Amino acid sequence: MWTVGAPQSVRQQRNRFIRSLETCNRKFEKVLACLIKLAQDIIRPQDPQFTNVHPRLKNRKYTPFMDNCIGAIDGTHIEVVVPNDTAVQHRNRHKEISQNVMCVCDFDMRYTFVLAGWPGSVHDMRVFNDAMTRLGHKFPHPPPDKFYLVDSGYPNRPGYLAPYKGHTYHFQEYRDGIMPRGKTEHFNFCHSSLRNVIERSFGVLKNKWKILFHLPSYPQRKQSKIIVACMALHNFIRESKISDIDFDKCDHDENYVPLAVPRSQGIGTNESDSAVMNQFRDWVADGVWSLK
Repeated sequence: MWTVGAPQSVRQQRNRFIRSLETCNRKFEKVLACLIKLAQDIIRPQDPQFTNVHPRLKNRKYTPFMDNCIGAIDGTHIEVVVPNDTAVQHRNRHKEISQNVMCVCDFDMRYTFVLAGWPGSVHDMRVFNDAMTRLGHKFPHPPPDKFYLVDSGYPNRPGYLAPYKGHTYHFQEYRDGIMPRGKTEHFNFCHSSLRNVIERSFGVLKNKWKILFHLPSYPQRKQSKIIVACMALHNFIRESKISDIDFDKCDHDENYVPLAVPRSQGIGTNESDSAVMNQFRDWVADGVWSLK
């Protein structure tokens, strides 16, 4: 925790704990392996059947039209160090060398699924499709009547509610400019206000485990393990009710974002929307507009 929190190098570990570099490396690997095992148990839904409506959704701005929402999905970029021959495929649209890490979180700011290891140049939908095909047995699929909130980088499909494209969307854009006008923008505003739970989760994660701002030059597989291990620690803190300044601020202000985490989306997808889900989105938009 001392190493990933500051972060600290292996040589700094040696000086701090007065142990050899070999011992520091070996112990770090051992603890990392334990945290990966913890991740298998702790990075998953607390309510696998999604039977309960989260208190945040009972706000009069959303209920009953958002009652079946079970969380949010998004990707975040973690800067990594890779060999020169793979640098191009890891370069994201911000010109950083990164991994595109796909996450699912609930409204308690807990991670319920993570897929790390994809190069930063890869589109969010490709990572999502990999999660569905290769890790579909582990992915917390939404029941038929439930849905996740996703951004415009994903298609609007059953189980995954996307905003209206071509309209102002991000919550910060509304705060910095004029408030939403009309049914469509109001829906996007409500959607973004709820979906910001995952941006806040990313902010808490990176603010707590600063090694995630730029991972050291470990092997790529080890870098991915560190990302997952930090998310396991994040969930452990949350479930243990340990006092944490960022979690506490988020609990008292649902609009508080600990860090301005770069968004991974910004490019739409060519995959088609579902006509049924488009009709459902229109129904939700009509409903939340009527609650104004």
